[in-house]
Amino acid sequence: MVTVSDSAKNKIVELRQADGFVDDFQIRVGVLGGGCSGLTYNLEFNSDSKPNDMIFEDKGVKIIVDRKSLLYLAGTTLDFTDGLNGKGFQFINPNATRTCGCGESFAV
Repeated sequence: MVTVSDSAKNKIVELRQADGFVDDFQIRVGVLGGGCSGLTYNLEFNSDSKPNDMIFEDKGVKIIVDRKSLLYLAGTTLDFTDGLNGKGFQFINPNATRTCGCGESFAV
């Protein structure tokens, strides 16, 4: 299961409204090969799911994750920070054994 923090939920709702997406646009979270640690996160609005997708809902936000990515993302919390150390979405992933300095990629 993938969850969202309150700050991530608020930012998702804000971005969805600003971009003109209707409520049926969900968040698709995935893992792709690449980055300096080997794997990178992918986050986008998406309105359709595929047969092998898992759909979770947390705090009213629907999250789509493909089965392969779920192996890497199980237990992950999507957060949003707006602090001095950087602004943007962050993945708090208990499965990551190593992350790069910028937090864009990880390894398990």
